[in-house]
Amino acid sequence: MFIDIACSQKKKYNQNAYGDYFASNRFPNMNRVVAVLSDGLGSGIKANILACMTSTMLLKFMESHFDIEKSCEIIMNSLPVCKVRSISYSTFSAIDCFEDGKTKIVEEGNPDFIWIRNGEVLKPDYQTIQSKDFKNRKMKVYNIKLEKYDRVIFCSDGATQVAMGTKEYPLGLERRGLIKIILNKLAQEPEISSNDLSEFLVKQIEFIAPKRELKDDTSILSIYCRDPRESLIFTGPPFHSEKDSFYAKTFMEFKGKKAISGGTTANIISRELNIPVIADMSTNRGKLPGLLKMDGVDLVTEGILTLTKTLEYLQSGESENDAAKTLMNFLLNSDVISFLVGAQMNKAHYDPNLPIEIEIRKNIIKQIAKVLEEKYLKKVEVQFI
Repeated sequence: MFIDIACSQKKKYNQNAYGDYFASNRFPNMNRVVAVLSDGLGSGIKANILACMTSTMLLKFMESHFDIEKSCEIIMNSLPVCKVRSISYSTFSAIDCFEDGKTKIVEEGNPDFIWIRNGEVLKPDYQTIQSKDFKNRKMKVYNIKLEKYDRVIFCSDGATQVAMGTKEYPLGLERRGLIKIILNKLAQEPEISSNDLSEFLVKQIEFIAPKRELKDDTSILSIYCRDPRESLIFTGPPFHSEKDSFYAKTFMEFKGKKAISGGTTANIISRELNIPVIADMSTNRGKLPGLLKMDGVDLVTEGILTLTKTLEYLQSGESENDAAKTLMNFLLNSDVISFLVGAQMNKAHYDPNLPIEIEIRKNIIKQIAKVLEEKYLKKVEVQFI
């Protein structure tokens, strides 16, 4: 079971910094995901710093295998209280989830999370832990067992309190209003990804806000338990050309989505398996070469230039409508990504003055793998052949 996790956020209207902060990490060897969503007091830079501090500290505790419950209790008892408003400088939701479904959730101050199974909202039991130092501060601890196709949604109070004081929403959207929007969307798109669901919910909340101006920072953290979406990317000719046939068959027999990056690589597979490669002239957009077509392959692009631009898009989160964007979307729509990277030197791109370790193709793939793992929480495997 794969844990698909994503967080979407919107700043308070007319603010330059997010007052909420999300931090997460995936441990592929442990089949484990940890995440924290924190809401800083107020908005702007001050709130951002407070939320960032809370999320980062909690994540570091959990990454070091310190018990999540103890970690959260330390943070709860350490956070200062605003002298004016007599409330905590930040609130948080922390999640420690394993792919076998074993999950611990701790909440302090944030709206209760929403757990959906088969279109029904579940109401899990929880333990309450009172702060030893602050009478008005307590946290809820949940130990639950997730199943395949379960949904879990967390939010900051900007989501539940949106439009508060209006005729339609005198008390704000509230948790029950958010649940109604979620259930309607899941009825329409049962397999919607966590990223698409969180983006949709944030947009809906912004739409509900008077004049579409959010009065508070708004965050939606979405988790979806499902089968992993696997993909394989083949780039570069194998070091031993006599193994071209073996790797071509290995590639085509892969059961998930398949992509080729590189004209030479596409020609090798075409030659070994007698599958023609056809240029798709309709995709010649921007400065990059367009896409190619090959039966049995989901995506075929040019090599080094497209990979380099894809890396830039992944790092910045911004893109243009070209082949690199198509490859980026291919990667982001996958959960478990494998790269077959040919180790034969490409004379068109190899500088003999550079050591082999930073040869262009290898270096780019390593950087892509790193950003996919660290920024997008993908499982990535790179095999040099």
